[in-house]
Amino acid sequence: MVLCLAEVLGMAGTMTFPALLPAFFAQWGIGNVEAGWINGVFHGGYVAAVPVLVTLTDRVDPRRIYLFSTAISAIALLGFALFADGLWSASLYRAIGGVGLAGTYMPGLRILSDNTGGPRQGRYLSFYTACYALGSSTSVLLAGLVGGAMDWPAAFTASAAATAVALVLAWWGIPRTGPERVVSPQALLDFRPVLRNRAAMGYILAYSAHCYELFGLRAWLVAFLAFAFAYDRGAVSDGGIPAVVTMLGTVILLLGLPASILGNEAATRFGRRRFLIGIMTGSAALACFVGFSAALPFWLAVIIVGLYGITVTADSASLTVGAVTNAAAGQRGATMAVHSFLGFTAAFVGSVAFGGILDLAGGGASLLAWGLAFAAQGAVVALGPVALMVLGDMGAVRQR
Repeated sequence: MVLCLAEVLGMAGTMTFPALLPAFFAQWGIGNVEAGWINGVFHGGYVAAVPVLVTLTDRVDPRRIYLFSTAISAIALLGFALFADGLWSASLYRAIGGVGLAGTYMPGLRILSDNTGGPRQGRYLSFYTACYALGSSTSVLLAGLVGGAMDWPAAFTASAAATAVALVLAWWGIPRTGPERVVSPQALLDFRPVLRNRAAMGYILAYSAHCYELFGLRAWLVAFLAFAFAYDRGAVSDGGIPAVVTMLGTVILLLGLPASILGNEAATRFGRRRFLIGIMTGSAALACFVGFSAALPFWLAVIIVGLYGITVTADSASLTVGAVTNAAAGQRGATMAVHSFLGFTAAFVGSVAFGGILDLAGGGASLLAWGLAFAAQGAVVALGPVALMVLGDMGAVRQR
């Protein structure tokens, strides 16, 4: 529980920029591609750091990596609050924040997996993974409350303070040493054994398609709800963020917590690969309707987006548990590194591509543009079931 609470507080700044995106459109005059870049470069920083930081957990106590990276996250948020004033300065601090997340999210999962075992381990891992949704929704809520009452620098400062609390909590609550590790004789960044592990790679590639969809939704959710809210009233968004939009965005993201946990339970009961193929196919189909739902009454659009939020996150924990539990002995850290690297590379591309499609199809005030941007996410996530069917669990012990 301490680790999960530290995860939630440590993620307080991950969604601050996307939650306040309409305000940045108005104040900085940035376009959709630039907004997508600032959103996506966070994942770019994550991708740059995660191969080293997560693979190091095979060799050093992940607690040290976790504490250092939490401090980096807090510094990045405070730097954004004090010095960000446009595309490049914002990108710098967002990228540093991504480095911080790279050293906390998967290393935290490693700490948990090292200190648990038996039939309940998958359940523990799924709960930790699901807490990512709680951290994201908490970040949106904090940004909306503080940003609405004051301004965006205050929202980033509040997020930095919450992350500092996470640092203290982690220092106090995470064990200093874990069980003895079986270290692979492979070089630190030699990922060839992981790439040859067909069972793990099926889940990893499907996770990449999932991340493209998931983080595209998270990056653009508040902006889309603001568009749908204004569209329902026959107006154009002026950059303001109605309180109802922030609250609804928080609730939709929060739905990811039970969806992820219950999704893993369903996968355990009905078969992991079978469940994942079904839920990802359903999510791909629903994505084709989400953007166009803004033409419906706002309350109905919110219901559709909420259902989409459930299908998007229902596979999250199950994909990660599948990859981790199929890792070879001595390769758990390396497997997590490849899992995160490919997943968050897709997240980076997804955030930027979403903004690019918006601009190419008519801009953020166009219903068609939003419809096509979400449909593109559906096309990508449909590749996940293909990876699972082609690779699946062939050549390895079947995941239970």
